Amino acid sequence: MSLMPTEDTNPVASANRPAYDRRYFSLAVIFALLAVVLGAFGAHALHDHLVARGSVATWETAVDYQFWHAIALLLWVLFNAGNKGRRIIPLTFAIGILLFSGSLYILALGGPRWMGPITPLGGLSFMLGWAIWLFSGPSPLQNTHEK
Repeated sequence: MSLMPTEDTNPVASANRPAYDRRYFSLAVIFALLAVVLGAFGAHALHDHLVARGSVATWETAVDYQFWHAIALLLWVLFNAGNKGRRIIPLTFAIGILLFSGSLYILALGGPRWMGPITPLGGLSFMLGWAIWLFSGPSPLQNTHEK
């Protein structure tokens, strides 16, 4: 008995799923992994530096938003991928992670102050993704269970 998922048991690896689903799955897992790594790095190796700068909360906010949106991206892949009308959602989450969390990481480490106005653009990207998901209705998977 293999512990590795097969195409029959793994909805992401299924041959009938578009390639972009697999790419977004990988991206979601990479973002989640990096959130854990950066969270640990901030709590240990960078802790004294972040405390001295007064930016522990900024670092933690970046990690939190990155992790939650990596999970949201993963959920999108598992439940909504293949729905052409929703393809923009994972892109908005990925852009949001890069702009919002990325700029906060840089600012927490003492990066240039001009990075500050980039953070809200990432927040807007997150909000756009959630709004599109809200107004696009239930996923196809949900509709099959309601019959």
